[in-house]
Amino acid sequence: MHVLSAASFGPSQVMTITLQDFSGSPAPAGGIRRLTVPLVQLQATYGRLLRSGAKILGVTNGLTSTAAMPESGPAGSSAPVSPQPAQSSGKPANKPAGKAPAKAAHANVPVNLYKPKAPFVGKVISNDSLLKEGAIGRVNHVTMDLSGGDLRYVEGQSIGIIPDGLADNGKPHKIRLYSIASTRHGDNLAGDTVSLCVRQLQYEKDGERINGVCSTFLCDVPPGAPVKITGPVGKEMLLPEDEDANVIMLATGTGIAPMRAYLRRMFDPGERARNPGYAFRGKAWLFMGVPTTPNLLYEEEFQSYLSAYPDNFRYTKAISREQKNSEGGRMYIQHRVAEYADEIFNLINLDSTHLYMCGLRGMEPGIDEAMITAAAARGLEWKTLRPQLKKAGRWHVETY
Repeated sequence: MHVLSAASFGPSQVMTITLQDFSGSPAPAGGIRRLTVPLVQLQATYGRLLRSGAKILGVTNGLTSTAAMPESGPAGSSAPVSPQPAQSSGKPANKPAGKAPAKAAHANVPVNLYKPKAPFVGKVISNDSLLKEGAIGRVNHVTMDLSGGDLRYVEGQSIGIIPDGLADNGKPHKIRLYSIASTRHGDNLAGDTVSLCVRQLQYEKDGERINGVCSTFLCDVPPGAPVKITGPVGKEMLLPEDEDANVIMLATGTGIAPMRAYLRRMFDPGERARNPGYAFRGKAWLFMGVPTTPNLLYEEEFQSYLSAYPDNFRYTKAISREQKNSEGGRMYIQHRVAEYADEIFNLINLDSTHLYMCGLRGMEPGIDEAMITAAAARGLEWKTLRPQLKKAGRWHVETY
């Protein structure tokens, strides 16, 4: 049996379905109608049309050649997915374009305001553990004062830190980049602080425990101490400016940093008061992976958002040493992605949906494998779909 596949039509992102006798169509009975849909919505739309009684005459790859289609539905068709509804803001629903959409422009994004040879010197305001008793490792929330300078940033950017002291070669330490965990207004909402979520790096070498230079410096630095800061840098992880966007977040460990900034901007009462031009109305879905419950970061904040915005925020945890996956092994974030694949792909079908992934680089293969399997079940190829999402500015990855 033929299975409708994205690979059947090549990389074009827009498809035109030619049909006849579509129930509810404004066309007269027996008339011809053409429906243009994004490639990622082709599978679901094709199945929905068949179930409505429409006769599919063909599918056009972009605006060129037509591929004849079988009149029986593809095996394993997913539940009907309607074209994207109008959002609560009254804005028109997303419309397919004639070619792959360009990445959305972000205005006024500051970059490299301070460089390694002339860093900004901030002052530590607070340095507190984020972990509960029984947690593994050491993770701190470090907040620094930026007043007296011009270090500005937006959610999703990173800053560089130059630790005190000299490297083994006698030269100053090189900068280490850290994702910013606060909104542009800072945790105090005054616009003059920046916060980081820092895990102390520790590893064994030749039987000796080695502490990471910069992460240890940041976890140990006391309030009042100076810290050399560079940046900000990065435009890869910026939030869409659309208030009706859907945002899926995949984070492990301190990869929660940019996600915490996004969620504060979306749901924190003080932030919403500071942002009259941005009132998030979309869906935000956080997948968080940690080894134990005491290792969950910013848990109280996220629970408050769940209580205040149950229709807009969803929170799914993968606690590897406490939860089991469907095969009886440890529960990692890729298992949660596989578990909710239907809902994730229904959201991906909407061009208002963005996916963000942040954490250790080792999380990428597992996520990719889960997405490959989920896409294949829908007659799609993740290796084709992922670059399309990337080109459209909807797939954002920052791993280390």
